[in-house]
Amino acid sequence: MVLNDIKSTLADLSDKDKSKILSRYFKTGKGEYGEGDIFLGITVPNQRLVAKEFYKQVSLQEIEDLLSFDIHEYRLTALLMLVLKYEKSKNDKERKQLVDFYLSQTARINNWDLVDTSCYKILGHYCFHHKQENLLYDLAKSDDLWEKRIAIVSTYCYIKNKTLDIVPEIVVMNINHPHDLMHKANGWMLREMGKRDEEKLINFLDEFATKLPRTSLRYAVEKIDPTLKDYYMKLK
Repeated sequence: MVLNDIKSTLADLSDKDKSKILSRYFKTGKGEYGEGDIFLGITVPNQRLVAKEFYKQVSLQEIEDLLSFDIHEYRLTALLMLVLKYEKSKNDKERKQLVDFYLSQTARINNWDLVDTSCYKILGHYCFHHKQENLLYDLAKSDDLWEKRIAIVSTYCYIKNKTLDIVPEIVVMNINHPHDLMHKANGWMLREMGKRDEEKLINFLDEFATKLPRTSLRYAVEKIDPTLKDYYMKLK
């Protein structure tokens, strides 16, 4: 069974004393991290090698099984294999199947590392190339922190390809989110948009600067003219 081979390979890469699995818990009190994850101490480069070795053999059911564990390395490796499957997919039908599977697993993709590893390369690329912005809008409207994060990080694909119209809308959908890390993500998106089209950023700030959390605004104006930067920051 491929799943057993993957778990065995990951175990071989873990700490020399395999009887001691180091448990590390995210303790923020707000439930915004994947609470209770066990960490084996395997580096991401090693996990990428495992993913490259097994992604052709592993089934989506086995990927789902790995995602259901509370062991961080299992879940990250599962998503790395899913990314490779998407990148190597041969037609739109395969890509649609993988995206549908990814969207069905958002409840298990619930920490920053897992989101940032996978969503840009799967959902972002799919939505951009197939004009499926509605999927990102639906996630951005969700009450779930992780679905909002997935929407934001996926939108970076649009920024990279200089298609910026979606960016202000996604930011506005998350503008009042209580989590500071989401404020940072919004600010990063606006900053990148401004690097591509400063006028578009200025127009956005003229309308929304007073409504943006200070963290978002600070990152958004980081690369613009110092005089304008001071002007917008003084509005807060």
